[in-house]
Amino acid sequence: MMARTSADQVRAWQGPALFSFGFRPFFLFGALWAVVAMLLWLPALSGAITLPTRFGAVTWHAHEFLFGYLGAVLAGFLLTAVPNWTGRLPMVGWRLAALFALWLAGRVAVLVSGLLPPAAAPVIDLAFPLVLGGLILREILAGRNWRNLVVLALLAAFTLANGLFHAEALSGTYAPQGIGLRLGLATAIMMIAVIGGRIIPSFTRNWLAKQGNPARPAPLMQRFDKLVLLASIAILALWVARPFETGTGAALLAFGGLHLARQARWQPHHTLQEPLLWVLHAAYLFLPLGALALGLDQVMGQPGTAGAQHLWMAGAIGGMTLAVMTRASLGHTGQALTANRATLAIYLCLFASVLTRFGASVHLGLMHLSGALWLAAFAGFVLGYGPSLLRPKPGK
Repeated sequence: MMARTSADQVRAWQGPALFSFGFRPFFLFGALWAVVAMLLWLPALSGAITLPTRFGAVTWHAHEFLFGYLGAVLAGFLLTAVPNWTGRLPMVGWRLAALFALWLAGRVAVLVSGLLPPAAAPVIDLAFPLVLGGLILREILAGRNWRNLVVLALLAAFTLANGLFHAEALSGTYAPQGIGLRLGLATAIMMIAVIGGRIIPSFTRNWLAKQGNPARPAPLMQRFDKLVLLASIAILALWVARPFETGTGAALLAFGGLHLARQARWQPHHTLQEPLLWVLHAAYLFLPLGALALGLDQVMGQPGTAGAQHLWMAGAIGGMTLAVMTRASLGHTGQALTANRATLAIYLCLFASVLTRFGASVHLGLMHLSGALWLAAFAGFVLGYGPSLLRPKPGK
């Protein structure tokens, strides 16, 4: 008899539990890659080791966080969320294992790209998001889930950005300041704005109702939300195309103000008792903070973009992905949706890493402290959540 529900599909899989649902391999090994990549990058940055990649140390670091790590987390999120959106069965088993192997091949290919023909690493690396996009498109079309085509469009833009990054790196352009990285980062920020704008108010409303608190976030996707998202697309497009102009800086300041106003409507100050909830709000806060920092850099004529940009990269992306991974891992492995002390420590290490990395723009000695805190956060996730991701859900 064929499996007819997601639960039936998972139960029917007799292989490793790691491949019984999309979030399991991609969340676990995405976090593990965040650890391994940092362990390689810190000595490479100081010149203690030389990586066998065609990229420079900073270029490799930027690529592997944005497109390597985030690519894995996006896959884990989409492969888990899309069945809920479409009502169709999730990908499990050896097909999931093959997709995971494709992501892993990309990480290896980019790392050893100096030993390969020039085109090899880009082709291998881009195969993963292209296949993932094709699978998501098929599910959305089959489920007639037109509302979420916007997520697929963002994934397509993210894949294009990865290709541009490779092209710039191969051409000798300094890719960490190129259009590929900016497009990839801008797309990631829009993903957080779109998806975060759905899940954060929803989770907040549910929790407040459970606590008997009469406060409620503003209803989802009202006119103000839609205007903020449309303005965000235009402002981020301007930043991608003309990042160092005063007008762009002013637009980024407007972006920051709009998202601060948007988030204030979600009642974040009522969520401080539950780390699983306030971490989502804290991560989202880095959207306006990063925009304000970048905007001030441009308006004041001091484009020290690396530190400000890390408020988006490590703060918004790192924080939001860690928040989503912990919450989804607890919920989908049959555990209570509450953060223990170890999970709270993971969050605090991540945000401390972001702030020290921002300070490294002033004092370079903070760079290694930031890296150590980053390692503590993601190693903490691997050690704390890895066992439950590797074993079957209770009752399977």
